Amino acid sequence: MATNKLGIIGGSGLYDLPGLTDTRWLAVDTPWGAPSDELFCGRLGDAELVFLPRHGRGHRIPPGEVNYRANVAALKSLGVTDVLSLSAVGGLRADLPPGTFVVVDQFVDRTFAREKSFFGRGLVAHVSMAHPVCSRLGGHVHAALRVRGVPHVKGGTYLTMEGPQFSTYAESQLYRSWNCDVIGMTNMPEAKLAREAELCYCSVAMVTDFDCWHPGHDAVTVDAIIQVLLSNAGTAKQLVAAVAADAAADGAAAACGCRRALQHALITAPEHRDPAMVERLRGIAGRVL
Repeated sequence: MATNKLGIIGGSGLYDLPGLTDTRWLAVDTPWGAPSDELFCGRLGDAELVFLPRHGRGHRIPPGEVNYRANVAALKSLGVTDVLSLSAVGGLRADLPPGTFVVVDQFVDRTFAREKSFFGRGLVAHVSMAHPVCSRLGGHVHAALRVRGVPHVKGGTYLTMEGPQFSTYAESQLYRSWNCDVIGMTNMPEAKLAREAELCYCSVAMVTDFDCWHPGHDAVTVDAIIQVLLSNAGTAKQLVAAVAADAAADGAAAACGCRRALQHALITAPEHRDPAMVERLRGIAGRVL
């Protein structure tokens, strides 16, 4: 019997999986407002899955306007324990060509106009982000990609930019000098919020093209990128199905440190906590409140 529930954040086509049963769309509200869309729930064998289109069905919401807090809170409210995040990115290394999957293990957060925490005035908390993704969940992803012969690398740094515009050439070169591997607009503050919600989080970055540092960047066509996206989407569906089965039956998950991220994170003394903030955070931090 499954002991974990997998949430998948990514494109709206990911939930079209063969063998998915008991499917339904659920509208979820949270103390931080509505998520990007309704959540698509289903079962694949013994695994329970919850899909959330990050940008809404039809890609209606730009990266800077995604309600990341509501998205993570909605997944948590439905009992999700593990989150698999999939996103399209640009490559910052010559040996990460289009079609490569990167199992991210680090981030550089360059976003500046987004709400990045569930906590705030009245209830302060500081979680560790030294190791921002779940190595256990990442291990399942790596194994699934390796078995299927998918071009991938285990480990990599994802530079999250604010957007919605792409980088300048100077910025792209700067990020390369920082030893960043891929660049995108969506995984922050998503990863930070997942940690605050004590969810195991793994990010898979799917390279669609090289960023503008590359000499051939200007020759890249929209058609070529779409072809890579379509190819990646097919692989991503296989990945979701494989990880779902492995993660659902992972008996070691309950002991994962991600699920105790708030153990020593709350700073505000109990007698000084704002009751309204405490109530608002019940669904996120109820385990330690």
